Amino acid sequence: MCIIAFAYKMPGMGQLVLLANRDEYYARPAEPLDWWPEYPHTLGGRDLQSGGSWLMVDGRNRIAAVTNFRDGFPAKAERSRGELVQRFVGGDDDPFAFADWLRAESHRYAPFNLLFGSTSDLFFFHSPGKQIARVTPGIHTLSNATLDTPWFKSRRLAEYLGEFGRAPSEDQAYAALADPMPAGPGELPNTRIGLALEKTLSPIFIQGRDYGTRSSMLLTVSSRGDIGFSERSWGLAARETGRRHYNLRAGTAR
Repeated sequence: MCIIAFAYKMPGMGQLVLLANRDEYYARPAEPLDWWPEYPHTLGGRDLQSGGSWLMVDGRNRIAAVTNFRDGFPAKAERSRGELVQRFVGGDDDPFAFADWLRAESHRYAPFNLLFGSTSDLFFFHSPGKQIARVTPGIHTLSNATLDTPWFKSRRLAEYLGEFGRAPSEDQAYAALADPMPAGPGELPNTRIGLALEKTLSPIFIQGRDYGTRSSMLLTVSSRGDIGFSERSWGLAARETGRRHYNLRAGTAR
């Protein structure tokens, strides 16, 4: 996942409204949003190259989403970051026990940010500093820096989310997530990858030659905990390849 904006415990928006784009190489194989047979009542996309997922949720209202942390250094790692999402949502650890495990094992993974917990009690873990924090109510963003770093695309997506005032329709969410406007020269971050690449990666919706937005997601959680999860899939040249929508009732046991 490369950009997430979410309204958490905001009046009129239920427990959670989350918008996200997953950016990846077009050649990397993946399956779209679907049920995971090995984890009944669990929804998420699936990485077919290294396993794991970028965003998952289940009927127990366990949720996890991962983004990479961009620092300009080659990402060499023993394990795939997508495993972290699968491990938490598919497991039974409470967030504090899982955070202890993350502190001990995060060196096996390339730098990452992990949003995890229950849909009504979210936590954030930043692997370079091995820091965990409980998420406070409000509108938050997460891209390839740390929570609420005000990058151009993060601010722009948060503004869309704030303007909705309630859980958006799929069309509203997908329109916001398809915004291709790049940052201006004075608004680019410096993550040691060069200005040309910074500009390519600066929009909400990325359209590179070999790399770009592969899926756009809307996840809503009502006040009682019922979940709606939608995904729009993308291929080369911003060509839409499919849409999916699922509903999951709160308290669904595995």
